[in-house]
Amino acid sequence: MTRRPKLADKVIEALRQRIDDGDLRPGDRLPTEPALVESFGVSRTVVREAIAALAADGRVEARQGSGVFVLAPAEDRLTILVPEAHDRLTTVLNVLELRTAIEVEAAALAARRRSSAQEATIREAFAAFEAAMRGGGGTAPADFAFHLSIALATNNPLYPQSLETLGHRTIPRDFLAAIAGDAIHGPAYLARIHAEHAAILSAIAEGDGDGAALAMRAHLSRSRDRYQLLLQAHLARSSGGEAALASARAGGAPASAGAITGDVGPGPRGP
Repeated sequence: MTRRPKLADKVIEALRQRIDDGDLRPGDRLPTEPALVESFGVSRTVVREAIAALAADGRVEARQGSGVFVLAPAEDRLTILVPEAHDRLTTVLNVLELRTAIEVEAAALAARRRSSAQEATIREAFAAFEAAMRGGGGTAPADFAFHLSIALATNNPLYPQSLETLGHRTIPRDFLAAIAGDAIHGPAYLARIHAEHAAILSAIAEGDGDGAALAMRAHLSRSRDRYQLLLQAHLARSSGGEAALASARAGGAPASAGAITGDVGPGPRGP
């Protein structure tokens, strides 16, 4: 049965069409959130999910205190930071390494600096991921919104700008759909991601900077382990790689994960 488009999908398509048609050109500021809410007749959460999806695609970027602006086409920007590699899995592992350097400290700062409004935005993104997971829709936009909301809560604009520069590569599930399939879209995998997000949110809400950093490091390190398994399966598919792929689908980590990713310390706390 065909899934009915979500409200956010309709907003995304409408804004994308306006950008493609030239009604909104690079450098233009999007209408304010209240204006978009009124124009489309949707909630603030729907508008934020749509903006996060467009940001993940590299179509717009949020500038703290200024608004959301249309970006130039990718070839005109500094996307050389993460070139389109022939081996997408290798690119994802490189991005996760970079994200770890950025987001572990971002989580600690968010725990110490977030305002009540910023914490509410993080909670909304967390709830949006859960809703998308339970509804069978795409979770990548909500996942990106969760990580971006944490970066914004650092109150240092360079953190969210770094994630926006990475664009759709920040959340690699859609980027790798053709390679990995159900291994990174199945219910068990998404439930594991959701639990890791819950641990990060819990630490931030408690103002525990060290705990938030540990939970974020564990989340990204485990993601690296899972994608490392997929890379191993992709490279060895002709000689038994299916077993590694099955392990990735089950959410496991490589037997030698420590040698690959290093000790990630204690796992995140439960929700």
